[in-house]
Amino acid sequence: MHVEHLAWGANGTLRILDQTLLPAEERWLEIGTLEALLEALRNLRVRGAPAIGIAAAMGLVAAVRAQAAGAPRAAALALVEEAATAIALARPTAVNLRWAMDRMRRRAAATRGDGDAVLGALRAEADAIWDEDRAMCAAIAEHGQPLMRRGVRVLTHCNTGALATGGIGTALGIVLRAAERGLDPEVWVDETRPLWQGARLTAWELLRAGVRHAVLPDAAAAALLSQGKVDLVLVGADRIARNGDVANKVGTFGLAVLASHHGVPFYSAAPTSSFDPACPDGARIAIEHRGAAEVSAPFGVRVAPAGSPVFNPAFDVTPAALVTGYVTERGILHPPFEA
Repeated sequence: MHVEHLAWGANGTLRILDQTLLPAEERWLEIGTLEALLEALRNLRVRGAPAIGIAAAMGLVAAVRAQAAGAPRAAALALVEEAATAIALARPTAVNLRWAMDRMRRRAAATRGDGDAVLGALRAEADAIWDEDRAMCAAIAEHGQPLMRRGVRVLTHCNTGALATGGIGTALGIVLRAAERGLDPEVWVDETRPLWQGARLTAWELLRAGVRHAVLPDAAAAALLSQGKVDLVLVGADRIARNGDVANKVGTFGLAVLASHHGVPFYSAAPTSSFDPACPDGARIAIEHRGAAEVSAPFGVRVAPAGSPVFNPAFDVTPAALVTGYVTERGILHPPFEA
């Protein structure tokens, strides 16, 4: 029921489905340089915390392959270090990006042999990261099934399906698995401004999968919850701090407040690679701020006066006190989170 959006290309390049063009156009990009990878990451051609980590690992191989091939080991490791450092800084909030680059660095450093051996080891590690994410998504989908029942009405935010991961998805993967089993879930899809990841991506995935859904303006979520039309709010996570605070697409915090007010359970679904034990709480999470044009002139259409200042954080932080539980590949975690 889910789509593929990542692949190895010819000669070790990275192929990605350009998510900025969905749903109007399905175009694959071939990425073979560091510059092209950084552009794709920064401009959300590939997005979603797990998918970012996978694409970064695969893209690292693509970025260094030409210069590292046949090079002495020391030179190859220097290339890897330089590229991995730049990649890790491309998106500051998603912990998977830094996690993947640290893992690739360790694999390269442990390799004996010249640049060809380093490249082979890096590709094997990137494949392992991808395979593990597929398995983690499947496990998250399975562990989330106790939250599902026939006809369950789920409100979600941003995109947490296959397009955001290497497998069936995290939060949306739970819903898709329930649909596969005939539970006929219904999904309320927040449009997710300013880039409409819900309207463009989540709705596209659900339509392809034949799952009942409707897209709503972000501002309509309060009215929807007040009318008793939501049984469960289910979102993803780009980073979860040690105390359980959740950094996710901006607008998630507001949903958590609304869910709490209306007595609706609020769950975050994420692999353990999105947990950051080195970060004590959400106040320490670096929040990415993006360009003004995404708000004032989305997709090239001006909707605000030229020159008006814009506040455009890509993420917000939901306090752990508002989170009912965390669906992971190891099961559902409930407060107290640190325990």
